[in-house]
Amino acid sequence: MLRLREISEIKRSSIDLRDKPPATVHCKTCGDRGIILQDGVARVCPCVKQRYREKLYKEANLTPEIRGCSFEGFRLDYYEGEHREAALRALQGAKQFVHEYLRNPHVPGILFTGDVGAGKTYLAAAIANFLLDHGVQVLFLVVPDFLDEMRATYHRASGDDQGVDDVTLLKRVRQVEVLILDDLGVHNYTAWTCNKLYSLLNFRLNYQLPVVITTNLSLGELDDVLGERTTSRIVQMCRIYRLSVDKDIRHLKNPRNER
Repeated sequence: MLRLREISEIKRSSIDLRDKPPATVHCKTCGDRGIILQDGVARVCPCVKQRYREKLYKEANLTPEIRGCSFEGFRLDYYEGEHREAALRALQGAKQFVHEYLRNPHVPGILFTGDVGAGKTYLAAAIANFLLDHGVQVLFLVVPDFLDEMRATYHRASGDDQGVDDVTLLKRVRQVEVLILDDLGVHNYTAWTCNKLYSLLNFRLNYQLPVVITTNLSLGELDDVLGERTTSRIVQMCRIYRLSVDKDIRHLKNPRNER
């Protein structure tokens, strides 16, 4: 018999349970109804999970480049000595996070801090891809782009143009199952943007919704940029891993970029 979780999965994948199949059938197994009969028992068709997974990826805001990031593709040979040990701890921490999340979604998040080109975004993207593959709702935001969009919606809503206001935009960011904030600190922060970030992080902390953050700044520098109360929330809700390299990994991957 269908369980409540399976019924919810069918609904979230936008498949209708109809007596009559649509004119264009995508799944020959179930006729796009989302259920099949096995030994007289109704079961979820495999196409449901596949469509739901595709829907999650479409809404996750991943670029084609980071869509290919994985734990298996994280190369420790780019790091030397103590840097390699730190990179291994970060990789193990990322794996621990996703496996703990699948058992209990109310787990501490992760803050990846360190040098430019040290692999922070790669690990955050690997976390996103792993969770999406396991049916978890993820939203990947580049912080400067997100804050620019927030400011744009604010101006549209306060002017003659009728657009989505910042409250509506924030709603999904606040409530998504796993939020990834890339490049925190790379922006010209105003009191308004700092307050918005604090509100977002404070909401997720209070509702035990994990966040994965990458930043080139130290905790002290984050204090200076975002304010102590925002940095305090980050420290409270995240495990911290530092990544360092002697040379930007992106240059090692693409030697032609060197000058």
